Amino acid sequence: MIGKKMEKALNGHLNKELYSAYLYMAMSAYSDSIGLKGFANWFMVQYHEEMLHAMKIYEYILRQGGRVNLAAVKEPPSDFESPLDLFEKTLAHEKFITKSIHDLVDLAIAEKDHATQIFLQWYVTEQIEEEENDNDIIAQLKLVGAGPEGNNGLFLVDKDLGARVTTVLTDFSKGIEAGMKAAGQA
Repeated sequence: MIGKKMEKALNGHLNKELYSAYLYMAMSAYSDSIGLKGFANWFMVQYHEEMLHAMKIYEYILRQGGRVNLAAVKEPPSDFESPLDLFEKTLAHEKFITKSIHDLVDLAIAEKDHATQIFLQWYVTEQIEEEENDNDIIAQLKLVGAGPEGNNGLFLVDKDLGARVTTVLTDFSKGIEAGMKAAGQA
């Protein structure tokens, strides 16, 4: 059973994860519109990951006897300056999410909510990977540079990002655990 303070905080973070999915869908659409199909693919895979993150919190709240309260999801930006801008904004957003998760862990510790503290450790580890991936892509984009001389490198990065595949559960109709078992992921 989670306390009301923790329930409210988890619902707030659930909204942030849903916004993350919405943001990455917008970034995918933008990338597609400028002909970067690999970037579009990478962001759509990221969209699916964020939906999984949201659904894990959704189910956790319910399993702990709490109530899910879905708030409006704000509109994400739809225009970006460059491929590098996309990933710099992605990294900034992931740092915002990391801080939110750390705040949740701090609250769980303060509330002596050991179950939520353990549950959140998966997210702490996940955020390390998220920020590392974003930093790696930013480094590649900086290496290829801007302007016409960077176009060949940009196409190689686009091709590389296009190879990313969704490895997370995308059907939540039976719940996270049941879906993972059915997909052979549990």
